[in-house]
Amino acid sequence: MNEWRDFQLGAVASFKKGINYTSSDYSDEDTGRPFITIKCFVKGGGYEPEGLKFIRGGFSKEDQLSEGDILFSVTDLTRAGDIVGSPLRVPFYGNDTYAVASMDCMRAEPFNGICDKGFLYQRMMLSDIRRQMVAYSAGSTVLHLDTKQIPRISARMPAELKIQQKIASILQTIDQTIEKTEALIEKYQHIKAGLMHDLFTRGIGADGKLRQPREQAPELYQETSIGWIPKEWKFDSLKNIFGAKNIVNGPFGSDLLTSELKKEGIPVLYCQDIKPGVFTRVSNSNVTPFKAAQLAFCNVRKNDILLAKVGSPPCDSCVYEEESSAVVTQDVIRIRPSSEYGVEFFSSWFNSDYGRQAIKKISIEGTRERVSLGEFKELTVPFPDIAEQIEIGRRISQAQKFIAEEKRNLIKLKQKKSSLMHDLLTGKVQVNVNEPNTAAKA
Repeated sequence: MNEWRDFQLGAVASFKKGINYTSSDYSDEDTGRPFITIKCFVKGGGYEPEGLKFIRGGFSKEDQLSEGDILFSVTDLTRAGDIVGSPLRVPFYGNDTYAVASMDCMRAEPFNGICDKGFLYQRMMLSDIRRQMVAYSAGSTVLHLDTKQIPRISARMPAELKIQQKIASILQTIDQTIEKTEALIEKYQHIKAGLMHDLFTRGIGADGKLRQPREQAPELYQETSIGWIPKEWKFDSLKNIFGAKNIVNGPFGSDLLTSELKKEGIPVLYCQDIKPGVFTRVSNSNVTPFKAAQLAFCNVRKNDILLAKVGSPPCDSCVYEEESSAVVTQDVIRIRPSSEYGVEFFSSWFNSDYGRQAIKKISIEGTRERVSLGEFKELTVPFPDIAEQIEIGRRISQAQKFIAEEKRNLIKLKQKKSSLMHDLLTGKVQVNVNEPNTAAKA
């Protein structure tokens, strides 16, 4: 039997609100218990660990949360309704450690034999349930859900528990693959950060290995106006390294020039197209070839370095690897190096902690931090000979490309999960309880 029926949530689960508290109840990780707040909810569903707090005190058994329990938000951060109704599952916080939830959260406890917990969590991620919760919410500054209406909210689901469990198992399989991919990305981002720290402080010796640290071999290093660097390295201003005329930004930003943008033509590049080590065009503004010719001074070609002048903080940088030409806006700096400089080395240095700290010192505070082109040209940076530049850039680029590939895989997995959720949780695609899970396979 694979019958699907409309159920009210009150027929499949019970609900309990989180605890009342004040900010004076907050504690630290060593003396308090994990305290799940509204900031732990991701829009649409999921858990954000950055929102976790800790709270002191003892709590009743009814308030204690275990790994896998379902919570959903009954309050929003704004009136937009982005968070109301979004569910999360309580993560594992350690043996003999329970969590509690704030009064902005509500726990859903499925009835045994009627509704599977894993299925209910996935089902609550679909927008139809969240829309109903938003409809039952009101507030002048932020939305608050009328919790008395929750049992009336309806959802279509399989009547047979085994079908629910099978659907939950398929979606959990792909969730686990997503989590492993996210963990792998985080791991390699840490590895890359450590690699960049070593390469930009120690560099690579003639033997192809990292130089010994300065603490162990001080004779290999020199003290300069910008700090300690390997003895073989040089340092100079960007305008002296590349030539002032090769460091430019574009004119776009005025109403006049903005009015000349087209849907097709020569691409115009913006800050949002630049991520650390990766160029990914997300904007879709262009100019005619005639206008691009007029803007030849700020054109972009393959192997130019791009840097975002605006950001929090500014200075995300990447190498432009496209074959097609482009032009930059006033918020993007384009550097055109000669063949005696390694583009990956300098682009990676701008993205390193050292580059970011140096640029932070010359950035202009405001709603969004900004770097003056003139000040940027005067920035002093360290650099080795071209062979070492190329090898350092190669190693960092290799790590970055691996991370970028895993991020692309992650996007594909999330798209697949979204499609599966719609198909499986609405009954569009029927499941066979006897078939193995293959959802996460490519």
